[in-house]
Amino acid sequence: MASLTPAEKYNIIARNLQEVLGKEQIESILAERDLNIYWGTAPTGKPHLGYFVAMTKIADFLQAGCHITILIADIHAFLDNMKAPMELVGKRAEYYTQLIKATLTSIGVPTDKLKFVLGSSYQLTAEYSLANMKLCSKTTERDAKKAGAEVVKQVDAPLLSGLIYPGMQALDEEFLGVDAQFGGVDQRKIFVFAEKMLPAIGYKKRSHLMNVMVPGLAGPKMSSSVADSKIDLLEAPEDVKRKLSKAFCEEGNIAENGVLSFVKTVLFPLGSMNGKSPSFSILRSEKFGGDVTYTVYEDLENDFRDKKVHPGDLKKAVTDAVNILLGPIRKWFDNDELRQLTEDAYPTPKPEVKAKPVKSNKPAANASSTVDVSRLDIRVARVLEAKVHEANPNSYISTVDCGNGDVRTVVSGLAKYIPLAEMQNRLVCAVCNLKPGKFQGVLSSAMLLAGSSPDDSVVELLQPPAGLEAGDLIEFEGFAQADRSSPEKLNPKHLIFEKVSEEFKVSPEGLAQYKDLQFSTKNGPVSLKSLKEGRIR
Repeated sequence: MASLTPAEKYNIIARNLQEVLGKEQIESILAERDLNIYWGTAPTGKPHLGYFVAMTKIADFLQAGCHITILIADIHAFLDNMKAPMELVGKRAEYYTQLIKATLTSIGVPTDKLKFVLGSSYQLTAEYSLANMKLCSKTTERDAKKAGAEVVKQVDAPLLSGLIYPGMQALDEEFLGVDAQFGGVDQRKIFVFAEKMLPAIGYKKRSHLMNVMVPGLAGPKMSSSVADSKIDLLEAPEDVKRKLSKAFCEEGNIAENGVLSFVKTVLFPLGSMNGKSPSFSILRSEKFGGDVTYTVYEDLENDFRDKKVHPGDLKKAVTDAVNILLGPIRKWFDNDELRQLTEDAYPTPKPEVKAKPVKSNKPAANASSTVDVSRLDIRVARVLEAKVHEANPNSYISTVDCGNGDVRTVVSGLAKYIPLAEMQNRLVCAVCNLKPGKFQGVLSSAMLLAGSSPDDSVVELLQPPAGLEAGDLIEFEGFAQADRSSPEKLNPKHLIFEKVSEEFKVSPEGLAQYKDLQFSTKNGPVSLKSLKEGRIR
């Protein structure tokens, strides 16, 4: 890019980034030559739409004349709490390489100018191992944990593999021979660690370029490990529609809106590539304002805040845009070779051994081959005490009695909808056989069921009828209750609750239903305080 000045190159490199560490160093290099940058990705879960943000920046880097290395960090994938089993890492690395090439090609970025490197091609050498040992000799456990806090999965008893992960990412800058590393702002602590520690073992300090993080559909970050927070790059059109229809998108709320933020961080930047003017269109009938096209994101945000754009219209427009975006990638993988690679990298789970058939008109409780409401242990429970989460004012931490002395801690994102006073000493419906997991830093051991309006503007807890006690059954006609004597703990990876809950709804009469069956108790049906029609989550 001889026609660009160093200042123009820097502006292209830095545009739309959230932060740059080492600006002066980059400007100094650009005054003499083009910049060498690397971007790394660990082949764990299937890549999602958030990858488009990185791809648009890679396009910018190429436009600015940079030399780009894409690191497929296979060793890192295994080290991160074994997110990718070693026997699958190789296939997933191939899958990631193909998917990244397909994604870049779909937005007009030439891949022949990129260098793809497999981490294990140099990270298993004697030279790299010696450098890693030198770095370990200078790194405290505290610094290693702090560096990886936003990236490496955090557990109470961390494995050593997770502690050496940040150091290896820092060393990659030296062994790939780059001037700067590019990544999400969630890696900032690793970048700061690298700037401090590489000079400590005789290597030069690099610069760091940080992208914004793409919000999840139901949380702060789109994540490969949280199925409903993301849309995979090979997601089927009907699944894109389903996930976006369920996404949190409260009318008038621009502060916590993953759908709106996705338009800002992905769709508008993609629309402005190759010198084009960005645009985003919402198609709707005349009685709701007619079709409208936005060329400036802030205009869309202002109209949504002022309730001139309905969440349903926004979701439909984003669904259409995403399916157009993913079309070329689906086509790239529409052949026997890449379908087999996908299966090898992410094998379809083998069916578990089926229980012996029981001669009954009712579905067998806990039959592993079934995915229906009989798999869920839903009980009447009592919230003994609730308090606002210290780290998240939108969430409550509740002490919940699930019956027979079974008292649990439950984290729920209800604080913005339900006053704290209404959470105290009340009956609720709780799913009690989900595998406990950390939510916002607290181990949560059940889920409180709530109903929400189609636009998520109203959220209410399910309300069991009066006269019940903690531990009383929630039943569904024709389905056996989950066996509490030997309860099945539902693994979140199998998405049993997510699949069953797709059939949960609030009826026009304000009753909680599974398909067309009521949530029933010995004292009558479960209802909602005021909500008529909606979904249950």
